[in-house]
Amino acid sequence: MEILVSPSLLSADFTNLEKDVEMINNSEADWLHMDVMDGVFVPNISFGFPVISAVAKVCKKPLDVHLMIVQPERYIKQTAAAGAMLMNVHYEACTHLHRTIQEIHAAGMKAGVTLNPSTPVSVLEDIAADVELVLLMSVNPGFGGQKFIPNTLNKIRRLRELLDRTGSKALIEVDGGVDDKTAPAIIEAGADVLVSGSYVFKAQDPPAAIKGLKAVKA
Repeated sequence: MEILVSPSLLSADFTNLEKDVEMINNSEADWLHMDVMDGVFVPNISFGFPVISAVAKVCKKPLDVHLMIVQPERYIKQTAAAGAMLMNVHYEACTHLHRTIQEIHAAGMKAGVTLNPSTPVSVLEDIAADVELVLLMSVNPGFGGQKFIPNTLNKIRRLRELLDRTGSKALIEVDGGVDDKTAPAIIEAGADVLVSGSYVFKAQDPPAAIKGLKAVKA
């Protein structure tokens, strides 16, 4: 199984986004991860649809859009129009998650669902077969550069078991504290997609950091 790498734009240089997106275009990155934060669901504000739309015009990689916001269902059409390949919503932010997943699909996007560190994977029992991706936060969402929460490895294993049992084809994505030190254990536990922000964009050689993550063996 090929490991996918989705560098997180949150750690990019916002004074020169086009340069960093061009780096992504010319790297081995599979997707570009975009964290939208509203200052309500998480204690931080990042960027919104104007930035996503602008990046979509110059980015050749699929956009992996992660909405860390309340009532994400209000923005499904805007997310699709901005150019997202995948729209990822938090389990904790959706009262009617199944309906939201259906609407994401109807808008022409792949659907993902994210779990915060304290949310057990068992809550996905009845929705796992309906999504293309499950994102496990391995830090508390809101800020980049945090340390990986070790218990995430147990969650990945439990999620892998749940996906296999429910016949889900969903990919497992992990976001938070992902680097060359943590990636081998994350992959060994069963993850398919690595989101990495600071480790990639703050590296001396970002394309080499991406290439290194792609080459990690469990």
